[in-house]
Amino acid sequence: MYNYFLPDEYVKDIFQIKPEVLKEKGIKGIITDLDNTLVEWDRPEATPAIIDWMKSMKEAGIQVTVVSNNNEMRVKTFCDPIGTPFICEARKPLRKSFKKALTTMGIRKEEAVVIGDQLMTDILGGNRKGLHTILVVPVANSDGFFTKFNRMMERRIMAGLKRKGLIKWEE
Repeated sequence: MYNYFLPDEYVKDIFQIKPEVLKEKGIKGIITDLDNTLVEWDRPEATPAIIDWMKSMKEAGIQVTVVSNNNEMRVKTFCDPIGTPFICEARKPLRKSFKKALTTMGIRKEEAVVIGDQLMTDILGGNRKGLHTILVVPVANSDGFFTKFNRMMERRIMAGLKRKGLIKWEE
């Protein structure tokens, strides 16, 4: 059971994810969470650094699709100005939104990575679909109402992963 919550990789932030490394692995698409993965959950727009990161992926031929459990207005406000496709109200960790993102990008699951800050939604959902998952440290120290519950559960799961020797990184 713990393996469903175990990410394939762990990085401090998305800026450690480089297009040239992804290309070497045959990656053609990124499915990324929005809130506390790309920007703080209460920041409405992309930062210049996020815009540059997305541009570097696009220039490398890697598509990016935002898949968020948040509502359409929130996700559209972030994605439309930077021209990034999105799926809102995704109901992660259900597999349907991950499948839809793959179909929209026209790629196979072996050609995609999932990036997110939550074990309970992003990592669990990506792993259940058989995708390569990358956990990032949340951008902000605060969370929205529902995410606070997930974080409490994640702390317990992380403790279990550590006890079993499955985590190879330090917090």
